Amino acid sequence: MRYPLALALLYLAATLPHTALADPPEIRAAMATRTGDTWRIDVTIAHPDTGWDHYADGWEVIAPTGEGIGFRELLHPHVNEQPFTRSLQVSVPEGVGSLFIRARCLQDGWGETKVPLALE
Repeated sequence: MRYPLALALLYLAATLPHTALADPPEIRAAMATRTGDTWRIDVTIAHPDTGWDHYADGWEVIAPTGEGIGFRELLHPHVNEQPFTRSLQVSVPEGVGSLFIRARCLQDGWGETKVPLALE
């Protein structure tokens, strides 16, 4: 065998998970509406859900300090409903003027993108 290292690298490339090639959940829109002492957060997500083994399974609301202040669990795939919008009621600490939203996929975990959301 002339190229054992090259063959080993090809084998590893073929058998390792390809998370870099996966499509993370994409936050298409986010809106915050004050409702008394809390905020209703509406988030629209697009993800190539394929079924129960691979779907966008949640999103979270994050304060500017990095503290998670709310999590919306998505309990089933949305294969035929793309993009889709879901809501969450959260309490926001006094003086906070903006939040961040990030989404998660059951198979690939948290997306790297944090979408800013102004509170107006």
